[in-house]
Amino acid sequence: MANSKAMVPEAKDALERFKMEAASEVGVTLKQGYNGDITAKQAGSVGGQMVKKMIESYENSIKTK
Repeated sequence: MANSKAMVPEAKDALERFKMEAASEVGVTLKQGYNGDITAKQAGSVGGQMVKKMIESYENSIKTK
């Protein structure tokens, strides 16, 4: 069973902003709080965009080292 507690509570707001930014980029409208009314496809596209951006960020960071 997944643990719903954030490992770094201070990061919660930043993660929420990141999620909203990713959703906007793929054309999914999210609201603050519960978003159980979106489809699995929409949720997957938001998560996929987040992963894509994290990978790009990591790749850029290792290129500059």
